[in-house]
Amino acid sequence: MTRALKDSMTWMYPLIDPFDAGHLQVSPVHRIYYEQVGDAHGKPAIFLHGGPGGGISPQHRRFFHPSYRTVLFDQRGSGKSTPHACLDDNTTWDLVADIERLREHLGIDKWLVFGGSWGSTLALAYAQAHPERVTELVLRGIFLGRQPEVDWLYDATRVGALFPDGFERFVAPLPEADRHDVLQGYAKLLASPDAAVRLRAARAWSVWETLLSHVHTSAAELAEAEAEADAVAITQIEVHYFVNRCFLRSETQLLDDVSRIRHIPAVIVHGRYDIVCPMQSAWDLAAAWPEADLQIVGDAGHSAFEPGISRALVAATDRFAKR
Repeated sequence: MTRALKDSMTWMYPLIDPFDAGHLQVSPVHRIYYEQVGDAHGKPAIFLHGGPGGGISPQHRRFFHPSYRTVLFDQRGSGKSTPHACLDDNTTWDLVADIERLREHLGIDKWLVFGGSWGSTLALAYAQAHPERVTELVLRGIFLGRQPEVDWLYDATRVGALFPDGFERFVAPLPEADRHDVLQGYAKLLASPDAAVRLRAARAWSVWETLLSHVHTSAAELAEAEAEADAVAITQIEVHYFVNRCFLRSETQLLDDVSRIRHIPAVIVHGRYDIVCPMQSAWDLAAAWPEADLQIVGDAGHSAFEPGISRALVAATDRFAKR
């Protein structure tokens, strides 16, 4: 357990077990795992995890008061969803359709939508496609799927200039000739028939993202990332989405379509020192959506479990629980 998670426990809700869990067949290929926690008759909310490919964790349940009927699910290829790490029919719009299928399956009319990092991208895409089904939005660590946001993470002259030691370890698995385009280079490694090559690449990717996710990243957190059992699956899905520009019609789609959701109450939480998703994206979103409540956490980075971030997220769901 990380220090940040321990520190955040005083205001996050106690861990509770699901009252319902199962799999839903959403296509001829994919079955998604879902679970429900809290009050079966409470206000509905859905949690959208990051990555893409990250999967849900029991700790994600703790952002919601037990009076909520909170739904969590593993996106296609992630976590307990099957087939594991499958990239077939796995796009942003497939996931948006899955959220709707899950809502209908559970007999829910409308729900609060909560998403962080990639989950914020998916939350915006879903809300803009189905604004009539969203009561409120809680967004964290904004990622709009724009190419500069992706380039920022995988370039020696951008975030690599802030972490040259970490970036050197990140590109170490790549042949020298592929280091000019890190994303495509990793795509080649992850397509290797050699499982050892795929695992080494995936673990380097996982360590790099973990290094960037906290203002203070411990050696234990980096060791945990390096030992991540699901590293290959998570990395394959993430690279798949980024190589395909998140399957958006344009890199400004989520900003262009903000007019469809400006009437929906929203809280945007973003760490001042978020290296994974720099604050410019949250700033741009808030500029297009002045009705949204942008909260900049001055002493935090990207992780949802940094104390200032988790406190703001719990406060947001508490506020909306009363609506």
